[in-house]
Amino acid sequence: MPELPNTFKGAAHVYERAHINTDEIIPARHLNVHEEAELAKYAMEDIDTGFIKRVKTGDFIIAGENFGCGSSREHAVWALRGAGIRVVVATSYARIFFRNAINNGFLAIECPEAIEMVKTGDEVEIDIQAGKLRNLTTGKEAGFVPLSDFARELIEDGGLLPHIQKKAAKA
Repeated sequence: MPELPNTFKGAAHVYERAHINTDEIIPARHLNVHEEAELAKYAMEDIDTGFIKRVKTGDFIIAGENFGCGSSREHAVWALRGAGIRVVVATSYARIFFRNAINNGFLAIECPEAIEMVKTGDEVEIDIQAGKLRNLTTGKEAGFVPLSDFARELIEDGGLLPHIQKKAAKA
C-alpha cells in the first residue's frame, strides 16, 4: 500500500445528530452484501435518501457524538468507503466503529469542533500529521489528536489483516 498522504481535501456532508448508528449507516436488510460498491448504493439511506446521489469520491462525513454506535459491523465502514467517503470526522465515536474503521484501513478522526464549524457543501482539508482540520470555505480551523504511528501504519497497510500479512511475510 502507498504511504498515507498528510492532507486530504473533500466536500463535507454534515450530520449534526448524535448517535448515528451502524444500522443507519448501512441498514441490516443489506448485510447479505459484502462488496463495497454494492453496499455503497444503500449507505446512509435511512437518514438521507439523497446521500448516494450527492456524494463524490474523496468527500468527508462530519458527524456528531457517538458516531457508529449500535451493532458491530464492518459493513458500515465498507459502505461509506464504497460510496467514496475518504474520511469521517466526528465529535466522538462508538469505540467499536472506530476500531472497525482503523482495522479496515479507513480514516476516522475525532474533532469535537468540526460539527460547529462545517456546513454541508463546505470544502474541508485535514492535515493528519499536524492534527488540523481546516474549513477552506470559511477559513475556520480546529485541532485534533493526530493519528498514532500504529494507526497510521494500519491504514497505510490497508487494515489489520493486510498489516499482519505484511509483517508475517517479513518474518
